[in-house]
Amino acid sequence: MSRHPELLIPASSLEVLKTAVIFGADAVYIGGEAFGLRAKAKNFSLEDMKEGIAFAHAHDVKVYVTANILAHNGDLDGVRTYFEELKEIGPDALIIADPGVFDIAKEVCPEIERHISTQANNTNYGTYNFWYRQGASRVVSARELSLQELKELRAKIPADLEIETFVHGAMCISYSGRCLLSNYFTGRDANQGACTHPCRWKYAVVEETRPGEYMPVYENERGTYIFNSKDLCMIEHIPELIDAGIDSLKIEGRMKTALYVATVARTYRKALDDYQKDPELYRKNMPWYLDQISNCTYRQFTTGFFFGKPDSESQIYDSNTYIKEYTYLGIVGEVKDGLIQIEQRNKFSVGETIEIMKPDGRNVEAKVVRIVNQDGEEQENAPHPKQILFVELSEQADVYDLLRRQEKV
Repeated sequence: MSRHPELLIPASSLEVLKTAVIFGADAVYIGGEAFGLRAKAKNFSLEDMKEGIAFAHAHDVKVYVTANILAHNGDLDGVRTYFEELKEIGPDALIIADPGVFDIAKEVCPEIERHISTQANNTNYGTYNFWYRQGASRVVSARELSLQELKELRAKIPADLEIETFVHGAMCISYSGRCLLSNYFTGRDANQGACTHPCRWKYAVVEETRPGEYMPVYENERGTYIFNSKDLCMIEHIPELIDAGIDSLKIEGRMKTALYVATVARTYRKALDDYQKDPELYRKNMPWYLDQISNCTYRQFTTGFFFGKPDSESQIYDSNTYIKEYTYLGIVGEVKDGLIQIEQRNKFSVGETIEIMKPDGRNVEAKVVRIVNQDGEEQENAPHPKQILFVELSEQADVYDLLRRQEKV
């Protein structure tokens, strides 16, 4: 059967959740302050979670909460208390990796759907059918699966068991994200949510009798980043993803900025809608999607495991992959008397040309005409992050539009 896949977007904070909702998400996944695998993400207090869920539901968007640590004995009582709190605020699903945590969710809040995290190594249809029998409504596939494997999997599981698959974002160098390097090097456990990303570090070899003499590990003439993967990007392959029977297209990035989330959500939203409308329109607009998506990443792109095992081309061999094209300035909070209110994030000045990034895909160039602070005083520039400002622009900006500045590269 032909499926209309959900676009699932990450959010690190209430502001980013609202951005994801406005810029095209069908569903958003977030972490609370405990039991998720992104200890360094800002994460949500219960109050923010409550507000975020209400905002999303008012826009017909679902919210899933991650609780995907691999739990130790000492975690389980806390998990129970946490799920009792979540029961009160009603997210649409919990994302869980650990069978013990799964059982607690089933007992405490059976009305909240349970999704099985990619951390549970979901690589075959037998695993999917196992979790379905336990009461899971969705399983997140391991990133190591090809489209062919996903297609076969789809054919051998119940039609109402959903498949969620990562289609964009950072790729962990370890199998299904279960890495021990961080714990070994720093004592911070990736499987408890505290990864320090040793895969991004630069390595050399030291010979025992010559301490302090670092010999570079050459993979080729350009460098030594031996664990460093390119980012996944499947925007050119939406037809194949739909054909494989995937229900939810998941974007990685619960530690990303509002600008990143807006850019990726808007681009995939438009690509999906264009394809559903007319595959020819999707093909025609491909240059626009690729241009937009390249504006907000640190790394080059790969298609990961979808078309078989990645080759060496999926690796990054140098550190010079980050091109900062845009700086995030703020989100329009309200519009009154020709002035927009924003909470400023990076410095900008009167007379500058900036861009208004609109959820419908338009990027409108505008000049900064005036900047006024909360005391009604005019300012030439806005140097203080988080300052509430009222700004007059030469073009119209609407609530939830995002302001950014293009940087010279």
